[in-house]
Amino acid sequence: MPCVLPLCSPDMSRDHSVELRHLRCFLAVAEEANVTRAAARLGLTQPAVSRTLAALETSLGVRLVDRSTHHLALTPEGHAFREKAIAAVAAFEDALAAARTPSRPLRLGHAWSAAGAYTTPLLRRWRQEHPDVPLELLRIDDRTAGLTRGAVDVALLRGPVETPGLVTELLHEEARVAAVPSDSPLARRPALRLADLRDQVIALNTVSGTTALELWPPAARPTAALTVANTDDWLAAIASDQAVGVTSTATVRMHPHPGVVYVPLTDAPPLPVHLARRPGPGHPSVPDLLALAHEVTRAGGGGA
Repeated sequence: MPCVLPLCSPDMSRDHSVELRHLRCFLAVAEEANVTRAAARLGLTQPAVSRTLAALETSLGVRLVDRSTHHLALTPEGHAFREKAIAAVAAFEDALAAARTPSRPLRLGHAWSAAGAYTTPLLRRWRQEHPDVPLELLRIDDRTAGLTRGAVDVALLRGPVETPGLVTELLHEEARVAAVPSDSPLARRPALRLADLRDQVIALNTVSGTTALELWPPAARPTAALTVANTDDWLAAIASDQAVGVTSTATVRMHPHPGVVYVPLTDAPPLPVHLARRPGPGHPSVPDLLALAHEVTRAGGGGA
């Protein structure tokens, strides 16, 4: 039978022991599957996150996270609670936004590169066709670009979307490219294959990136990686000749850098780009944004 877990028990309703910060902490741990990364994302210490998570579990009377394995994993109760926590945090943020501005902006999140070369046409078309609803483009460095914490109404997400409880639709696919230092011999090549990078240190954005060493076939898999937390640090690592990277063609247009050259990768699979939103009522203009994004993408002219 499916696990059904109420958001609050009667005892919690009386003593108000569960607060919004507990839900935010749990969602960060659930998304990052790592207390250290969750703490960095929340701007807290690792012990503070552990205490907050433990306090939430005590209040609920259930174990939400299995700590017995090397990587944190949600228990069945944790998976059930996660969907309710996402809805609760999103509802709170929506209520605040609606109260602050009766006709509040529509918020479009992204972790990096927005909609690539389609970004400017999308923003311009929206302003022309929906002048009464401001569209805010927000870069938020996490795997759902702020969607699960209620910071945005719609998110542009690259790669597989593994967070439960989100509604997604494929917008388009982007070719992948290698990002190499501008003075590297690789920068002079017209194209590269994944195997050409096997002896390089690979810069991996473990917070919001889409590249992992598993992208390479086992026989040509690099053995060294440099972990970074955002696109700016990723670019800096490559420009300073500490590493090379793999990204999509959207980055070529959105993140030019004098110390980085982007070279086509001929054998890397394309990267899907999804439009994601939370289920249920939301900003009334979300359907209009989804329709316009598809229209702009179909019109073309955005390839890098």
